[in-house]
Amino acid sequence: MSAATPRTPGRAIVVGGGIAGLATAALLGTEGWSVTVLESRDELGGRAGTWDQDGFRFDTGPSWYLMPEVFDHFFRLLGTTAERELDLVPLDPAYRVYSDPRSGLAPLDVRSGRDAATALFESVEPGAGAKLSAYLDSAGDAYELAVTRFLYDTYETTAGLRDPALLRRVPQLAPLLTRSLASHVERRFGDPRLRQILGYPAVFLGGSPYGVPSLYHLMSHLDLDEGVLYPRGGFTEIIRAIERLATASGAVIETGARVVGIDTEGATATGVTLADGRRIAADLVVSTADLHHTETALVAPELQSYPESWWAKKEPSPGALLVLLGVKGSLPELAHHTLLFTEDWRTNFDDIFGARPRIPTPASLYVCRPSATDATVAPDGHENLFVLVPVPADPALGRGGVDGDGDTSIEIAADRVIAQLSSWCGIPDLAERVVVRRTIAPGDFAADLNAWRGNALGLAHTLGQSAMFRPRNASRKVDGLAYAGGSALPGIGLPMCLISAELVVKRLRGDRSPGPIAEPARV
Repeated sequence: MSAATPRTPGRAIVVGGGIAGLATAALLGTEGWSVTVLESRDELGGRAGTWDQDGFRFDTGPSWYLMPEVFDHFFRLLGTTAERELDLVPLDPAYRVYSDPRSGLAPLDVRSGRDAATALFESVEPGAGAKLSAYLDSAGDAYELAVTRFLYDTYETTAGLRDPALLRRVPQLAPLLTRSLASHVERRFGDPRLRQILGYPAVFLGGSPYGVPSLYHLMSHLDLDEGVLYPRGGFTEIIRAIERLATASGAVIETGARVVGIDTEGATATGVTLADGRRIAADLVVSTADLHHTETALVAPELQSYPESWWAKKEPSPGALLVLLGVKGSLPELAHHTLLFTEDWRTNFDDIFGARPRIPTPASLYVCRPSATDATVAPDGHENLFVLVPVPADPALGRGGVDGDGDTSIEIAADRVIAQLSSWCGIPDLAERVVVRRTIAPGDFAADLNAWRGNALGLAHTLGQSAMFRPRNASRKVDGLAYAGGSALPGIGLPMCLISAELVVKRLRGDRSPGPIAEPARV
């Protein structure tokens, strides 16, 4: 899709009603487009879904609210603010860390803010406080560079990359691009807990600390310097807020509307065909469905910018085993966010990304206990747990189910996870207290979300799949076909999906600047 000059608004179809689709619809509506959103499932949200059962409300996807300024910017583009749309609660501690009991290492509560973070590191390892302060200075600088130079660039031209101010920083950037995050961290810190605190954000990027470049140490600026927030009511409240804004901008949202093909005339998108036989005409089609599905299932073979042969050389994010638990009684042993780190960390990641992938045992895993902060997500006297275990991206691992009726291998793995939580966190009767249980596995991501290889997040942020090397937000072969979402620019996560929606608008405006769209003068 070429957009060297502004494109005249007309009829637009957005495929997919996740955060990227709703955000795209809201922004296009304010640009004067007549927008229809087509979501194949009966509910909106995509990966940021929700599940209600017996008085519990579970988020089934993202649960970390990071990069708040990206949310703030997006809402201001639409004439409102995050403060008006969401009830955001700061978390203290930001998260808790448990180590393998065999290590003999004590749990750590990680609090945000430079003083608290450096004090914690210093208490664990003499001299580490000053080293962390320097590390976070570098992380903040890298984050500022990413936001101003990389994340909002459509890369239609190389002008942003040739900017003299950026070129002067190449000597500083080169080592951060050629050294892994794990190597960068291990050169500075010795205690395994500190190394893991600084390395685990690679998982948020769909990768391993041994595989993503150390430029991504910028992630530590977010949780250790900026802080971690939670939208009261759960992450579904973000979806509802953006749905409201999309509707207010004039978008029509239709669920249960499965698109089976993107129609073209010559090499121009003309609309979509639905599973029920309808054909809807449009001047612009924006697919926010999984990019592999869009390219290989919805676009004719001769018009695919990213055919199956392209994907064969790429690396997905890990898959995920999700275990949703409603638990009777309180669980003070767990913070709102809790991380469990295995002693043999590298083997854990080799199990996920290596030549012989398998579900790690024991696993480094993440637990969200939103009921620690939000009374609306569980009945009185109960707790809500969301457990995420990174696993290989392979739908053959199986599908989950409710109350133990998923595939046997998945339910056995979930039993092991519950036992690990019980043992490592000192909750001996956890399994007996579970009153609601659901598992979600790579097979579900593939079947329900058309996720490539059943991955949980999108394309991993390896060096060769980041920035200008990541799929663009528009087809190279079909005019009037654009993309947004976690596998396109700029990448994985809710903030990145909001930016990807903005990149679509920048292309339509003919805006090739590397920075974000200017906000209205007054909101």
